[in-house]
Order: sequence, then C-alpha cells, then structure tokens
Amino acid sequence: MTGILKAERDIVIESTPLEATDFEVDGLRMTYVFYESGLAINVMYAIADGGKRAVGFKLSEGMEIPDELASRFRFARQKSKLAGVIRGSFFVIKGSY
Repeated sequence: MTGILKAERDIVIESTPLEATDFEVDGLRMTYVFYESGLAINVMYAIADGGKRAVGFKLSEGMEIPDELASRFRFARQKSKLAGVIRGSFFVIKGSY
C-alpha cells in the first residue's frame, strides 16, 4: 500500500499503522490499514486485467484531515447507521502493482 500511495500521488502517511488486513472477495483484492490517528486506508484492486483499482481514505468522527492529505483531497461526509458520520475520499489507481 505504501508503494502505491508514494508512486501514484507522492503520499507518505505520517501516523503509525496499528493493524492491517488483506483478503479477496468476488475477484477483488482488498487491503485495509488502520492508523493510530484514526485514519483508515483501503486499496481495492481487481484481480482480472482492466478491472477496478482505487484507494479510499476514511477519517474517524471528529478527526482532522491529516496534513499529507489536506491539500490533495476533498472529503465528503456520509451518514452510516453503524459508524455514525464518516468522511471519506478516494482516487483511482492508474498503474499496475
């Protein structure tokens, strides 16, 4: 994940990663990393050629946008029955990794 963030957008996350998970479902490889700051990043990558590929960012409720993301992305607010108010953003991955 750090390689994709650096190569695609020159992003280096300053917060310490706490937990990571990686799994495959319905032809997609999903990787999630949860950070000490409350930031969660996921990478969705289709296993088949030409499929969907994107990086998503989610901020915990009340969390400020990290400096390394603030000038690059706008974060939309969403209401979730399970998680309350979520702010998130994403970008489409252009390269192959």
